Order: sequence, then structure tokens, then C-alpha cells
Amino acid sequence: SVIPFEVPIIENGEYVGTVNILRNKAWYHHGPKASDSIAQPIPEDMMDEVSMYKDQIAEAVAMGDDELMEKFFSGEEFTDAELTKGVRIGVRNGEIIPVFSGSAIESRGIGRLMDLIVSYFPTYSEKGVYTATTPNGVKVELLTTEQEVLTAQVFKTIVDPFVGRISYIKVLSGTLASDSNVVNGNNGKPEKISQIFIIKGKHQTAVGKLFTGDIGALTKLQNTSTNDTLCEKGKLLSADPIVFTEPLYGQAVFPKTKNDEDKLSNGLNRLQEEDPTFKVVNNKETKETIMYGIGDQHLDVIVNKLKNKFKADVTLADPKITYRETITKTAVGEGRHKKQSGGHGQFGHVFVEFAPNPDVEEMEFHEKVFGGAVPKQYFPAVETGLRESTSEGTLANYKMVNVKTTLLDGKYHDVDSSEMAFKLAARLAFKDAMNKCHPILLEPIMNVTIRVPDEYTGTIIGDLNKRRGAIMGMTPDENDQIIEAQVPMGEMARYSVELRSMTQGLGTYTIEMDRYDPVPDSIAKRIIEQAQQK
Repeated sequence: SVIPFEVPIIENGEYVGTVNILRNKAWYHHGPKASDSIAQPIPEDMMDEVSMYKDQIAEAVAMGDDELMEKFFSGEEFTDAELTKGVRIGVRNGEIIPVFSGSAIESRGIGRLMDLIVSYFPTYSEKGVYTATTPNGVKVELLTTEQEVLTAQVFKTIVDPFVGRISYIKVLSGTLASDSNVVNGNNGKPEKISQIFIIKGKHQTAVGKLFTGDIGALTKLQNTSTNDTLCEKGKLLSADPIVFTEPLYGQAVFPKTKNDEDKLSNGLNRLQEEDPTFKVVNNKETKETIMYGIGDQHLDVIVNKLKNKFKADVTLADPKITYRETITKTAVGEGRHKKQSGGHGQFGHVFVEFAPNPDVEEMEFHEKVFGGAVPKQYFPAVETGLRESTSEGTLANYKMVNVKTTLLDGKYHDVDSSEMAFKLAARLAFKDAMNKCHPILLEPIMNVTIRVPDEYTGTIIGDLNKRRGAIMGMTPDENDQIIEAQVPMGEMARYSVELRSMTQGLGTYTIEMDRYDPVPDSIAKRIIEQAQQK
């Protein structure tokens, strides 16, 4: 059912024009614009190819209409009007899938593609009925006609620096008029429709009404965002939400100058309003702002919008991986802080045991001090010093986890001891013990679920093995395979881009955090060296 309606004309390896099979014309490009194309006779050396495709179209057309089928088998040629009628029937019922040629980069064939849609595709009103949901969750069927109750869905929101928020809507049933009052069916809040626009490129044309199937734009909606449905008061309904792709490709974003910093924050907030497939996360641990999108091209568009629309110049980098550090052996560390500088000095002396504690992530603090060697009022200071120390490990400055600390013994001075002195002594005890506890680096392990067509299964499994992944299971689902694996987070930085490349854009995946595991020595050595260089 996939049939070329156009064939590109290639001369010396260059795309120079297009043959339209239905119209028996060749269009040669003679300038940078699509309007510069000139109609000419079909090249002689392409006549056989064009004739073959025309026969395919005629056969497909005949299959969709009894009258045309009779004419086809009698050997008669179809008129242009009959071909157009048959193609319209075939395209609308899905039996004919037309293929056009063109170049998006050079804006070739765009106008012809639009003409194809207008001439052959079904109109929205031909859908007949669609399903909406009441506030109680009851599904109701509505006719796609102007006589039905109003439902209009916001499918896109943009933020214009001059106009403000512009909401693109499609009227799914009924009629939407300017200067009317409507209600948001999703949250029950009222909206005033002041003016309705039809958008054509950069031009906005004011109109009085939008009818079923029309696409238009509204400005200054106060309580409505993408996926919300506008409807009549007392007849609250919501259309099925558009399911947007989950953004999984992340890059850390940094302003180039101090002047760009404020503009960046404003721009990111506005762009999140516009684009449901774009999100921003502030990672408190790594102190990075991370932008998530569908892929590298998506984030390139975001960067260009930040520069052109919000005047914010930024740079991107791979996000830092949130590694962890822990200890593998039990050891006692001694910390002695003594300082004398005239008047009261500073004195604190502690012995602290550090032990692995695999069942509890956060550091635990205990004390087993006998005979008042360290007064109780200094216990909180010792604990604070230890917590501050474990927030940055000794290997690569990552947070230390699964550690149990116990204050065993110590000494104090009636005059010179203070909370600060014991806090500093605890830090010294931490440094002393870490030389004996054999600290190691841990990396986040992610649960990854990948859906790919059967033919790419081998490629994906081989790639996961290269990423140090472990295959946990595979489940067939129609013509796809659902692969479940566990992979280190450090190996998944650009996976959305690489999966798209490996599967011709047909693969999808989800990812979530599972646990932390020790990093292999060779990789840990490299991570530690990089951290020390920084």
C-alpha cells in the first residue's frame, strides 16, 4: 500500500527536481525558493519508471471502488478526476500510503505536501465521534460537529516576549466564539476568551469563531496549560491527554557570564511551560542545573531559543555522576586538636571507631565513652564533625555512605576544651581512620527497560554487554522485545541518542535508580585521578 506519488530527478548525484506521477509533470528547481520550481515534460529516461508507478496507483485506486475496479479490469485508463477520487478514498481508509519527495533543508516539496494533505486526507469532522471524560471519570461519546457541546483542547503553549502566553487549541466539538466565557474542564476554573487568532507563520489573523476541527490560538489564559480542555459552564468534559515522550537525555547547563545567569533561569522556566518534553532539574548534590530532552537535537533547539529569545548564552556538559564512597574494614581513628595562642587555647582529643554498615545508607553515630573521658555536652560536636567529614570522602570527594561511627574514648581540658575543638578533633579522627579502612568507590546501578523491534535484539544486547550491563530478562510483545537490564549510570549518559541510532529511531527505554555497587578498580582509578586533578 506504500506507493510513490513522486519520484526525485537526480542529475550528477544532485537532487534537481521532482516528477509528479499523478499530474504527469516534472518540476525543476531554478532558485532557492520552492516557488522557483518550473513545470516541464517528464525526462525520457524516466518514462518507464513513472508508468510503472502510475499502474500501481491505478491498481490501488481500483481496489477501493467497484465502479473504478470494473473500468480497470476492462483495460480503460482512468481520467485525472477518477484518479483523484480513487486516491482520496484509498488514502482516507488507509489502503493507500502516498510517498512524496522533497528536501526539508532546502524547503523543496513542502507546498506539494500541504496540497496533498488538503486534497486527500480526511477532515477532522469525518471522524464522526470522539470520547471525552466527565469530572467523575465517566467516558462519553461526542459528535465531531458544530451542533455538539464545546470541547477545545490546548495542545501547545508558547511564551512570546511581547504578547505573553499563547495557547494553541483545536476545537474537538462545538463552536468557540470570541468574547465568551468558558471553563477549564480539567481544573474547573473559569476563563475569559477575549480574542481568537488563526496563526499562519508569523502572522496572526483575528477571527470571530472557531468551528469543529479548526486550529487557532488564544492569549492571556490564566488557568490553562497544555493538555487542558476548554468547555461550556455546567458541561465539564476533558479530552484524552496527549501522551508526551519522557525526556531522558540530560545535559548540565552553565551560563557563559554572570549577566547570563538571571536570563537563564527565566528562560528555562518559560521553556518548560512551552514544552512538555523538556524538563529542568536542580541537582543539589552536584550543584548542577540539568536540562532533560528527547535527544541532542532537541537540546540544541533549546540552547538556540535561550540565546535568541531570552538573550542567554550557555554551554552544555555531561552531568556529573553521583558516585558514593564507603569503607570495607573496621578501624579506629585518633583525632587530637590542640592550639595555644595566648589566653584560652583549644583542646579536644577523641578515639572513634569506623565500621561498615551495609544496611543503613546515612552515617550512624554511637558512643561508648566510660568514666566521663569526653563530657556529654561535646557528643553533638563530635557527631557534627563526623557528619561533615563523611559528606566528602577521601577518594574523590563523594558522599560517604554505609558507615557506623562509635566514639570510644578521648580527653578534655577544663578550660581549653570547646565544641569547636571536639568538632575539629572528630575530623582528624576521620582522616586518620580512612587510611586503615580501605575506602572504595560505589557507582549508581540503574534498572533499564528497553523496547525494540525483534531484529535489533542482538545489537542491543551486545551494546549492553559493552556497557557492563547485566541482562535480567527478555519478554516478547508482538513484534517487539522488551529487554530488562541493570547498567551502571556512568555508561548511560548518551544512551537516548545512541539507542535511536542503533534502532533507526524505533527503540524506546525507561530508566530508574536501583542501588549502588563497587566500581571496578581500573575505572575507579580513572575517576579518582580526574577528581584529584579538578
